[in-house]
Amino acid sequence: MALLTPPNDTNKKTSKTVFRNTTRCLKLTEDEARLVDEIATSKGVPRSEWMRDVILRELRSEPASDPSLAEILGVRLLLVNVLRPLAAGQSMSLEAFDKLLDQISNLKHEMAGKLLAEGRK
Repeated sequence: MALLTPPNDTNKKTSKTVFRNTTRCLKLTEDEARLVDEIATSKGVPRSEWMRDVILRELRSEPASDPSLAEILGVRLLLVNVLRPLAAGQSMSLEAFDKLLDQISNLKHEMAGKLLAEGRK
């Protein structure tokens, strides 16, 4: 019997199936680096894996719809569509105003999504 037997590695499976061969670097302040370390540790993953997951998730995700942007656009649309006719001396009926509000409610989220998509390009 040998004193030192070679370990039996034939049953071990390699968990690394993707070979990454490109490196990107970034600089962080001490506080930022400490925060990254704390978050990665709390998630139970290596720092590089956590950073990679966060970056790739951000790159792959669709732009998040910002409700405040949609509301700001809605107010802007309302102001433009109400003040312009009033400035021209025209009046607006209650039915026309209600119809305008419905149109703005339907349109503001679509417009906010388009603005966010354009900003990502």
